[in-house]
Amino acid sequence: MHVKPTILVFAVLGAFCAGTFAPSLLGMITTSAYAESAPLSADIIDLGALKFSDLPGTSFPELHAKPLVSTDNATIAIQSGNIAKHMHLKTDEIQYIIEGSGTVWLGNERREFKPGSFIIIPKGTAHAGVVVANGPVKSIAIKIPPQPKDDVVFLN
Repeated sequence: MHVKPTILVFAVLGAFCAGTFAPSLLGMITTSAYAESAPLSADIIDLGALKFSDLPGTSFPELHAKPLVSTDNATIAIQSGNIAKHMHLKTDEIQYIIEGSGTVWLGNERREFKPGSFIIIPKGTAHAGVVVANGPVKSIAIKIPPQPKDDVVFLN
């Protein structure tokens, strides 16, 4: 098989351009789809002083959350409230309980939590809001990568 030099040059040039520009273009597309982040600034936030009334409502009527950090790789928010059983297909979630205690759906079972509990929710894991034993419940929610708006699949 004989390949003309002109075709070979264009093929090599095309492969080089694809390898050079495709990753950065793909990064821009996926980053903008997940989160719009601003540069971080140094700060100290007193999470203990935040009250339920300080947390704005969300698109879920019983859940209130205040974004604290948003980067291309993750988001961190403080939240309080409840949400029906659901899962995320694209996002891992970690909850750190600051105050309150009760039970939460995790997978197919109810699990107890208390202040200091660290709840790990891998993507694809069913989970749901809390049954409060001692409240209100306040937690830090970490989403890796940032959760797209369409990444909440409600379950029966």
